[in-house]
Amino acid sequence: MGAADIGRIDEIIHGRLRLGIMVYLADAEVAEFTELKNALEATQGNLSVHLRKLQDAGYVEIDKSFVNLKPLTRIRITAQGRRAFADYLAALESVVGRKG
Repeated sequence: MGAADIGRIDEIIHGRLRLGIMVYLADAEVAEFTELKNALEATQGNLSVHLRKLQDAGYVEIDKSFVNLKPLTRIRITAQGRRAFADYLAALESVVGRKG
């Protein structure tokens, strides 16, 4: 294992912001858009684009609603997203190798 496994790395997750989203959601399960935006220090537009890519892949679900007439967007990691994230981490581990 090692460099030959580089093709196993999921390009959808591998981007810095998308990886940050997946790490955050893997721990939190669900997050509000503003919460993610602040935690990842992202712009609204940039975060929206990356969330759409993850949604199109089936890795996250996006729920839009209104609370007290204000829009509320919640993002949740899906079972498919959780599996893809675990596979991504395993692929990275095989590429860089375990130390220790």
